[in-house]
Amino acid sequence: MSLTLSEKALSVKPSSTLAITAKAKALRAEGKDVVGFGAGEPDFATPENICNAAVKAITDGFTKYTAAPGTPELRKAVSDKFKTVNGLKYEPEQVIISNGGKHALTDVFEAILNPGDEVIIPTPFWLSYPEIVKLAGGVPVFVRCDVNDNYKISAEKLAAACTEKTKAFILNSPNNPTGMVYSKDELESLAKVIVEKDIYVIADEIYEYLFYEGSAPVSIGSLNDEILAHTITCNGMAKSYSMTGWRIGYTGAPLAVAKVMSSIQSHQTSNPNSIAQMASLEALTGPQNSVSEMRAQFKKRLDYMYDRIVKMPHVSALKPQGAFYVFLDISEALGLSYKGNKVETCGEFARILIEEYNTAVIPCADFGFADHIRLSYAISMEQIEKGLDRIEAFLKSLQ
Repeated sequence: MSLTLSEKALSVKPSSTLAITAKAKALRAEGKDVVGFGAGEPDFATPENICNAAVKAITDGFTKYTAAPGTPELRKAVSDKFKTVNGLKYEPEQVIISNGGKHALTDVFEAILNPGDEVIIPTPFWLSYPEIVKLAGGVPVFVRCDVNDNYKISAEKLAAACTEKTKAFILNSPNNPTGMVYSKDELESLAKVIVEKDIYVIADEIYEYLFYEGSAPVSIGSLNDEILAHTITCNGMAKSYSMTGWRIGYTGAPLAVAKVMSSIQSHQTSNPNSIAQMASLEALTGPQNSVSEMRAQFKKRLDYMYDRIVKMPHVSALKPQGAFYVFLDISEALGLSYKGNKVETCGEFARILIEEYNTAVIPCADFGFADHIRLSYAISMEQIEKGLDRIEAFLKSLQ
């Protein structure tokens, strides 16, 4: 047999967001003044009390293996948080602690999918969803949701996309890349379809604390016991507590699913990082003021960025309700000329910005929308102002 590679692995695209971020870092290392709007992580330091808990774990010698699905203390803390914050009735044995949010999703899909099972993914989507589904043997099924839909899937569209092969539906609220949040009424309509079609809903709530209008987003599994039995809720420490590098995610799932996820994880990683688990325990049970403070800063940045964007030529956007991204429609800019050459794609738009304006943005072809870019406001106000000045200058140069 020849030395070939896995066809399944070869079908997976590398993360374009990480590639753009890496290019921006490389240009900075060369001494260039690059503004990076690609950040998928808060620019705030991890709160001191969380860091201190990690140091204590080390000095206490808490550096050995833990139980595969996480420490009992952390699983209970997550269970308690699900109940008090989200209205979700997951017992500790239904909670799995994983090595980050991506790993949580990987565990979920490996636990529920058989080869050929379909997973409905509303478009635009976070670019890793279809790749994780494919690695687990599933088939991504995309349902386009346009600006007229507020980039959100309706119950009617979800029902129409379901087939005999449909196994699950991914619901991300607040959403990456759009910042849109599903209302309770919208979730109730979706829940009826999910129960009727007897499929899982994978509720990715990683941005749950980052909302800017009204009350906190609603967890679909909190609506009633019937939808809860169909819901796998995914979350993590990365966004809300500025703990992206600590790599702790968690899920609440029906008990049968949680048990399979635990078995899978026991062979893949043994357990999540012991020190990061202790830090996460402090994050969930300790003071929460850092969360509201970070949200307030994001709100200021969002308001400034949006007010600037609506005055720029050739672009438009809906005002985000959550997360920390603006999903920018550049369709009017595409086809215009820059220095005598037409800008045909969002990739070309992004290339010009980073190479000639030292400004990194995320082209969203890999998010399912080839005429949009994503701008993160998880950077300082000074950087936002500078970067928007450069984007505006580029847009005004188009003919």
